[in-house]
Amino acid sequence: MKIRELTDYLESFAPLAYQESYDNCGLIVGSADTEVNRALIALDCTEDVVLEAINLGCNLIISHHPIVFTGLKRLNGNSYVERTIILAIQHQIAIYAVHTNLDNVRIGVNSGIAQKLNLQQTQILAPKSAVLGKLVTFVPHDYVGKVKDALFLAGAGKIGNYSHCSFSSTGSGTFTGNKEAKPFVGERNHLHTEAETRIEVVFPQFLKGKIVTALKKSHPYEEPAYDLYSLLNENQEVGSGLIGFLPTEMSPTDFLSYLKQKMELKLIRHTVLAGKNISKVAICGGSGSFLLKQAIACNADAYVSADFKYHEFFDAENKLMIADIGHYESEKFTNSLICELILEKFPTFAILLSKIDTNPVNYYL
Repeated sequence: MKIRELTDYLESFAPLAYQESYDNCGLIVGSADTEVNRALIALDCTEDVVLEAINLGCNLIISHHPIVFTGLKRLNGNSYVERTIILAIQHQIAIYAVHTNLDNVRIGVNSGIAQKLNLQQTQILAPKSAVLGKLVTFVPHDYVGKVKDALFLAGAGKIGNYSHCSFSSTGSGTFTGNKEAKPFVGERNHLHTEAETRIEVVFPQFLKGKIVTALKKSHPYEEPAYDLYSLLNENQEVGSGLIGFLPTEMSPTDFLSYLKQKMELKLIRHTVLAGKNISKVAICGGSGSFLLKQAIACNADAYVSADFKYHEFFDAENKLMIADIGHYESEKFTNSLICELILEKFPTFAILLSKIDTNPVNYYL
C-alpha cells in the first residue's frame, strides 16, 4: 500500500488538527504516494534509528516525537537533526510523526499509561473547547433520512460514546427562484412554501469541509440553506491528560512502589509524602507540569507526569503528590500502542518496533 493509506488511517483517530500549535506532526520526509513495504516504529527518530531502518529494509519510520519541530534553514549536517534528515533522504526513507495529536485523543498515549496503572472511570483531565461545530440545515421531509445518513457518514453526529446524534423539528420554508434557477420544487418567479425538517448535528471543526460537501451532495435543492456555528463546548473526548481511579486505595509509599513496578522505572522524583492515601490519579505522558492546576482542581491525590522544574514541585502545596517519572519513561510504551493500532486495521502489514533506546537522559545509580 501507499504511505498515504497508512497515515490517513492514523489521522482518522489522531487528526493533525488536534496537535498543539508548537508541534510538527505528519509526514516530515518523503512522499505520501510512495509504496511502503515495511515500517519501523520508534519514540524518537535519530541517526541510529534511521540506520536501524536501513538494516531492516524499512522505508518508513513512524515516530512519536517529530525530528523537526521548527523550520530548517539549511541541511549541512551540522546537527543531529540535519544528519538524520539527510540520511533518511539518501536512503529514500520516509519519516512520519504522530505526537501531540496522539496525546490529545482518548485512545492515545495517556490511555496507554492508564491501562498500565489499571485506572478505572478515566476522563480527559483538560478537555479542549472550541473544537466542535454545529450544522443546521433545512430539508424536505422525504429526504431527511438521506441527508442525515450522508452527514453521519462524513463524521457528524458523534457525542462521546454515541453516534448518529441529531435533533429535528418541522416547519415551513419559503423561496422564490429567479429565471436562472432550477428549483427542485416550485416554479421560477413564484413564491413557494415547502414543508421542511430542520436538522441539527454537531461535528469536529476540522471536518467542516467534508460535512458541507456531504450536505450539498445529498440535499435535493439546488441551493440548500444551512448555518454553521462554532461551539465553545468542551469536547470530552479530546484534550490533555487523563484522570481516573486506582483499583484499590493505596498509601503513598505503596503507590510509588506500584507505579515503579507497573511503569518499569529506575527512580521517581516526587513531592513530600503527606500521609494522604492515593485513590484518584491524574496522568500526562511527557512534559505535563502545565496541567498541575487542573489535577489539583479535579481533586487528584497524585499526578504522574514528567519534566517538572525544581520550583514547580512547590506548586503542589501538599494538595497532591507529584510523581515525576521521566519523559522517556512516561512514553516508552507508545511504540507498542502505535503498533497495536495499526495492526488492528492492517493485520498483515510488516511493522517492526525499534530496539534503539533513544533516551538522552542517563542515571548513575
